[in-house]
Amino acid sequence: MKSIKTLVLALCASLMFAACGEWNNKMKGGLIGGGGGAALGSLVGYLISKDGKGTAIGAAIGTAVGSGAGVYIGNRMDKAKAAAAAVENAKAEVLEGPNGVKYVKVTFDSGILFATGNAQLTPSAMASLNKFAAEVLQTNNDMDVAIMGYTDNAGWRNSTPEQSKAKNQALSLQRAQSVFNYLVQSGARTSQIKEVKGLGEDYPVADNNTVLGKTLNRRVEVYLYASQQMIQAANARN
Repeated sequence: MKSIKTLVLALCASLMFAACGEWNNKMKGGLIGGGGGAALGSLVGYLISKDGKGTAIGAAIGTAVGSGAGVYIGNRMDKAKAAAAAVENAKAEVLEGPNGVKYVKVTFDSGILFATGNAQLTPSAMASLNKFAAEVLQTNNDMDVAIMGYTDNAGWRNSTPEQSKAKNQALSLQRAQSVFNYLVQSGARTSQIKEVKGLGEDYPVADNNTVLGKTLNRRVEVYLYASQQMIQAANARN
Protein backbone atom coordinates (compact mmCIF):
# COMPACT_ATOMS: atom_id res chain seq x y z
CA MET A 1 0.00 0.00 0.00
CA LYS A 2 2.92 2.35 0.70
CA SER A 3 4.18 1.95 -2.86
CA ILE A 4 0.73 2.79 -4.20
CA LYS A 5 0.54 5.89 -2.05
CA THR A 6 4.01 6.94 -3.25
CA LEU A 7 2.88 6.61 -6.85
CA VAL A 8 -0.25 8.58 -6.05
CA LEU A 9 1.81 11.43 -4.64
CA ALA A 10 4.06 11.40 -7.67
CA LEU A 11 1.09 11.59 -10.00
CA CYS A 12 -0.39 14.44 -7.99
CA ALA A 13 2.85 16.37 -8.25
CA SER A 14 3.10 15.82 -11.98
CA LEU A 15 -0.47 16.91 -12.54
CA MET A 16 -0.17 20.02 -10.31
CA PHE A 17 -3.87 19.68 -9.58
CA ALA A 18 -5.30 22.01 -6.95
CA ALA A 19 -8.61 21.34 -5.24
CA CYS A 20 -10.13 24.80 -4.91
CA GLY A 21 -13.14 25.25 -2.64
CA GLU A 22 -16.63 23.96 -3.22
CA TRP A 23 -16.56 24.00 -7.02
CA ASN A 24 -18.91 21.73 -8.87
CA ASN A 25 -17.59 18.78 -10.85
CA LYS A 26 -17.82 20.53 -14.21
CA MET A 27 -15.55 23.33 -13.02
CA LYS A 28 -13.07 21.03 -11.32
CA GLY A 29 -13.06 18.71 -14.31
CA GLY A 30 -11.85 21.59 -16.44
CA LEU A 31 -8.68 21.81 -14.37
CA ILE A 32 -7.65 18.23 -15.07
CA GLY A 33 -5.98 19.15 -18.34
CA GLY A 34 -5.64 22.91 -18.00
CA GLY A 35 -2.72 24.23 -20.03
CA GLY A 36 -2.82 21.98 -23.06
CA GLY A 37 -3.68 18.60 -21.58
CA ALA A 38 -2.12 16.62 -18.73
CA ALA A 39 -1.52 12.88 -18.41
CA LEU A 40 -3.85 11.26 -15.92
CA GLY A 41 -1.30 8.52 -15.31
CA SER A 42 -1.39 4.73 -15.49
CA LEU A 43 -2.19 4.09 -11.83
CA VAL A 44 -4.64 1.20 -11.50
CA GLY A 45 -7.49 3.17 -9.99
CA TYR A 46 -6.54 4.38 -6.55
CA LEU A 47 -9.81 5.72 -5.22
CA ILE A 48 -9.82 7.71 -2.02
CA SER A 49 -12.68 7.38 0.42
CA LYS A 50 -13.87 10.25 2.59
CA ASP A 51 -11.81 9.18 5.60
CA GLY A 52 -8.62 9.25 3.55
CA LYS A 53 -8.24 5.49 3.19
CA GLY A 54 -7.93 4.09 -0.29
CA THR A 55 -8.97 1.07 -2.30
CA ALA A 56 -7.02 0.01 -5.36
CA ILE A 57 -9.37 -1.02 -8.15
CA GLY A 58 -9.00 -1.80 -11.83
CA ALA A 59 -9.33 1.66 -13.36
CA ALA A 60 -6.39 2.00 -15.74
CA ILE A 61 -6.54 5.51 -17.17
CA GLY A 62 -3.49 6.49 -19.18
CA THR A 63 -4.89 8.94 -21.73
CA ALA A 64 -4.27 12.68 -21.80
CA VAL A 65 -7.31 14.80 -20.96
CA GLY A 66 -7.68 18.38 -22.17
CA SER A 67 -9.53 21.04 -20.21
CA GLY A 68 -12.66 20.80 -22.36
CA ALA A 69 -12.69 17.01 -22.05
CA GLY A 70 -12.35 17.36 -18.30
CA VAL A 71 -15.45 19.55 -18.18
CA TYR A 72 -17.36 16.98 -20.23
CA ILE A 73 -16.28 14.09 -17.97
CA GLY A 74 -17.20 16.04 -14.84
CA ASN A 75 -20.64 16.76 -16.27
CA ARG A 76 -21.16 13.08 -17.13
CA MET A 77 -20.23 12.03 -13.60
CA ASP A 78 -22.73 14.51 -12.14
CA LYS A 79 -25.49 13.06 -14.32
CA ALA A 80 -24.57 9.47 -13.47
CA LYS A 81 -24.62 10.35 -9.78
CA ALA A 82 -28.10 11.87 -10.09
CA ALA A 83 -29.40 8.77 -11.87
CA ALA A 84 -27.89 6.47 -9.24
CA ALA A 85 -29.29 8.55 -6.37
CA ALA A 86 -32.78 8.01 -7.80
CA VAL A 87 -32.45 4.24 -7.27
CA GLU A 88 -34.10 3.02 -4.09
CA ASN A 89 -31.67 1.88 -1.37
CA ALA A 90 -28.69 3.51 -3.13
CA LYS A 91 -26.54 6.33 -1.82
CA ALA A 92 -24.56 8.08 -4.57
CA GLU A 93 -21.79 10.65 -4.44
CA VAL A 94 -19.22 12.13 -6.79
CA LEU A 95 -15.69 11.90 -5.40
CA GLU A 96 -12.27 12.83 -6.66
CA GLY A 97 -9.11 10.76 -6.76
CA PRO A 98 -5.68 12.07 -5.85
CA ASN A 99 -4.90 12.91 -9.47
CA GLY A 100 -8.07 14.93 -10.05
CA VAL A 101 -10.13 12.17 -11.68
CA LYS A 102 -13.86 12.36 -10.89
CA TYR A 103 -15.77 9.15 -10.25
CA VAL A 104 -19.10 8.06 -8.81
CA LYS A 105 -19.36 5.91 -5.69
CA VAL A 106 -22.69 4.16 -5.09
CA THR A 107 -23.22 2.42 -1.75
CA PHE A 108 -25.80 -0.28 -1.13
CA ASP A 109 -26.34 -1.22 2.53
CA SER A 110 -25.77 -4.97 2.87
CA GLY A 111 -28.57 -5.05 5.45
CA ILE A 112 -30.91 -4.17 2.57
CA LEU A 113 -29.20 -6.39 0.02
CA PHE A 114 -28.76 -9.57 2.08
CA ALA A 115 -29.96 -11.39 5.14
CA THR A 116 -27.40 -11.73 7.94
CA GLY A 117 -24.58 -14.15 7.17
CA ASN A 118 -25.46 -15.00 3.58
CA ALA A 119 -24.98 -13.72 0.05
CA GLN A 120 -28.45 -14.30 -1.43
CA LEU A 121 -30.04 -11.08 -2.64
CA THR A 122 -33.37 -10.02 -1.14
CA PRO A 123 -36.33 -9.26 -3.46
CA SER A 124 -36.09 -5.52 -2.73
CA ALA A 125 -32.38 -5.62 -3.57
CA MET A 126 -33.15 -7.26 -6.90
CA ALA A 127 -35.59 -4.48 -7.75
CA SER A 128 -33.02 -1.81 -6.89
CA LEU A 129 -30.22 -3.49 -8.83
CA ASN A 130 -32.48 -4.04 -11.82
CA LYS A 131 -33.21 -0.31 -11.96
CA PHE A 132 -29.55 0.51 -11.39
CA ALA A 133 -28.50 -1.68 -14.32
CA ALA A 134 -31.15 -0.23 -16.65
CA GLU A 135 -31.01 3.45 -15.72
CA VAL A 136 -27.37 3.89 -14.72
CA LEU A 137 -25.07 1.25 -16.20
CA GLN A 138 -26.76 0.74 -19.55
CA THR A 139 -27.12 4.49 -20.13
CA ASN A 140 -23.47 5.06 -19.16
CA ASN A 141 -21.89 2.12 -20.91
CA ASP A 142 -18.73 4.10 -21.64
CA MET A 143 -17.97 4.19 -17.91
CA ASP A 144 -16.03 1.36 -16.32
CA VAL A 145 -17.34 -0.28 -13.15
CA ALA A 146 -15.85 -1.93 -10.07
CA ILE A 147 -17.81 -3.70 -7.33
CA MET A 148 -16.45 -3.90 -3.77
CA GLY A 149 -17.96 -5.93 -0.93
CA TYR A 150 -17.35 -5.26 2.79
CA THR A 151 -18.43 -6.67 6.16
CA ASP A 152 -18.26 -5.54 9.77
CA ASN A 153 -15.70 -7.17 12.08
CA ALA A 154 -18.09 -9.49 13.92
CA GLY A 155 -16.59 -12.86 14.74
CA TRP A 156 -17.94 -16.23 13.61
CA ARG A 157 -19.05 -18.89 16.07
CA ASN A 158 -16.37 -21.43 16.98
CA SER A 159 -13.76 -19.50 14.99
CA THR A 160 -10.53 -17.79 15.95
CA PRO A 161 -10.14 -14.08 15.13
CA GLU A 162 -7.98 -15.02 12.14
CA GLN A 163 -10.57 -17.53 10.91
CA SER A 164 -13.37 -14.99 11.36
CA LYS A 165 -11.46 -12.39 9.36
CA ALA A 166 -10.96 -14.88 6.53
CA LYS A 167 -14.64 -15.85 6.59
CA ASN A 168 -15.68 -12.19 6.50
CA GLN A 169 -13.45 -11.65 3.48
CA ALA A 170 -14.97 -14.65 1.71
CA LEU A 171 -18.51 -13.47 2.52
CA SER A 172 -17.78 -9.98 1.24
CA LEU A 173 -16.54 -11.44 -2.05
CA GLN A 174 -19.61 -13.67 -2.37
CA ARG A 175 -21.85 -10.64 -1.86
CA ALA A 176 -19.96 -8.58 -4.43
CA GLN A 177 -20.25 -11.47 -6.88
CA SER A 178 -23.99 -11.75 -6.21
CA VAL A 179 -24.38 -8.07 -7.11
CA PHE A 180 -22.24 -8.57 -10.23
CA ASN A 181 -24.25 -11.58 -11.36
CA TYR A 182 -27.58 -9.84 -10.91
CA LEU A 183 -26.47 -6.65 -12.65
CA VAL A 184 -25.35 -8.70 -15.65
CA GLN A 185 -28.60 -10.66 -15.55
CA SER A 186 -30.42 -7.31 -15.57
CA GLY A 187 -28.67 -6.09 -18.71
CA ALA A 188 -25.29 -4.68 -17.67
CA ARG A 189 -22.43 -5.69 -19.96
CA THR A 190 -19.89 -8.08 -18.43
CA SER A 191 -17.08 -6.23 -20.22
CA GLN A 192 -18.07 -2.98 -18.49
CA ILE A 193 -17.45 -4.41 -15.01
CA LYS A 194 -13.68 -4.47 -14.65
CA GLU A 195 -13.29 -5.76 -11.11
CA VAL A 196 -15.26 -7.61 -8.43
CA LYS A 197 -13.52 -7.77 -5.06
CA GLY A 198 -14.27 -8.64 -1.45
CA LEU A 199 -12.43 -6.57 1.15
CA GLY A 200 -14.00 -8.10 4.24
CA GLU A 201 -13.74 -5.99 7.36
CA ASP A 202 -11.04 -3.69 5.95
CA TYR A 203 -11.82 0.00 5.27
CA PRO A 204 -14.69 0.48 7.75
CA VAL A 205 -16.68 3.69 7.29
CA ALA A 206 -18.12 3.69 10.83
CA ASP A 207 -17.39 2.50 14.37
CA ASN A 208 -17.61 -1.28 14.62
CA ASN A 209 -18.23 -0.94 18.36
CA THR A 210 -21.81 0.22 17.74
CA VAL A 211 -24.80 -1.51 16.17
CA LEU A 212 -25.28 1.35 13.71
CA GLY A 213 -21.61 1.34 12.83
CA LYS A 214 -21.63 -2.37 12.06
CA THR A 215 -24.70 -1.88 9.87
CA LEU A 216 -22.96 0.85 7.86
CA ASN A 217 -19.84 -1.24 7.44
CA ARG A 218 -21.82 -4.15 5.96
CA ARG A 219 -22.12 -2.75 2.45
CA VAL A 220 -21.44 -3.16 -1.25
CA GLU A 221 -19.95 -0.24 -3.16
CA VAL A 222 -20.19 0.19 -6.92
CA TYR A 223 -17.75 2.59 -8.56
CA LEU A 224 -18.29 4.22 -11.95
CA TYR A 225 -15.29 5.91 -13.55
CA ALA A 226 -14.17 7.12 -16.96
CA SER A 227 -13.03 4.39 -19.33
CA GLN A 228 -10.35 5.05 -21.91
CA GLN A 229 -13.14 4.98 -24.50
CA MET A 230 -14.92 7.78 -22.66
CA ILE A 231 -11.76 9.84 -22.32
CA GLN A 232 -10.93 9.44 -26.01
CA ALA A 233 -14.46 10.44 -26.99
CA ALA A 234 -14.27 13.47 -24.69
CA ASN A 235 -10.98 14.56 -26.24
CA ALA A 236 -12.42 14.15 -29.73
CA ARG A 237 -15.16 16.66 -28.91
CA ASN A 238 -12.61 19.43 -28.37
